[in-house]
Amino acid sequence: MTQLFLYLLNLLLALLLAPLLFGIINRTKAIIAGRHGKPLLQSYYDLAKLCQKSEVISPTTGLFFQLAPALQLIVALAALTLLPLGANASPIAFAGDFLLAAYLLGLGRFSLILAALDTGSSFEGMGASREATFSALAEPIFFLAITVITGLHLDLGATQDQAFSLSLLFGGQSAGAWLSGNFELLLLPVVFFLLLLVENCRIPVDDPTTHLELTMIHEVMILDHSGPNLALILYAQSLKLWFFASLVAGLLVPDLGALSSILWIAVIFLVACAIGLVEASMARLRLKRVTTFLGGACAMAALVLIFSQMR
Repeated sequence: MTQLFLYLLNLLLALLLAPLLFGIINRTKAIIAGRHGKPLLQSYYDLAKLCQKSEVISPTTGLFFQLAPALQLIVALAALTLLPLGANASPIAFAGDFLLAAYLLGLGRFSLILAALDTGSSFEGMGASREATFSALAEPIFFLAITVITGLHLDLGATQDQAFSLSLLFGGQSAGAWLSGNFELLLLPVVFFLLLLVENCRIPVDDPTTHLELTMIHEVMILDHSGPNLALILYAQSLKLWFFASLVAGLLVPDLGALSSILWIAVIFLVACAIGLVEASMARLRLKRVTTFLGGACAMAALVLIFSQMR
């Protein structure tokens, strides 16, 4: 009962702190550039303002356009509940739940793609095409990295039901493995960080602050959304960012009991700072070079798999 309470407490913290990640990213970029920048809580102000505004819906749009924001938020929440939070396993964990989490996020992306196509805009259709392409290339890398972690836990004596669950894969045991000498596993947090940049449309894959429609990917897909529906999309994006940052934290923070939750949140905030450092130090890649970027992440995951099999 105590573990369930701690899990729910950590889930509540995740729901409350997720929008803060955008503020940390923006503040990091501003500090590096020598600017004052936006307030740390600007994302909360933006969400509150959007919830108070009226919504403008084009008469050319249909049902998909109106349902997509709520569906994206629901699937992001559902995927987050499958993750272990700190050292606290998810109460609904089961073998193969990583597949459900991956395809829940894929369903949210698919709904947003349909909403973009539903507007009849050629620009939003272009962004939807790019989003689908890059996500299709990122998906095999995600499963390859999961395969490496699963094999590690099977070698350590975990049962198949345990080894195929996110609660074991990212519950702190993997951190204990690289602390014990499997140093190649330190590449896996890097792989998941690169996947975070791709899946959340951050630099160098996409620029969330650009206003050039020909170079936009994710942002062009939500141009026609406004008011509360836009707030739902932005909040769902923050939960998705928290989800992928939690994957990195789950591979770096060992199981230290109650202290794990504090370190877990601290690592997530450090991941947000790392995103800010990346965005402040490099420009967006050309679209043709994004595939090379993803290929590097895939090669890194494959290298970890080879080294882990040699032991």
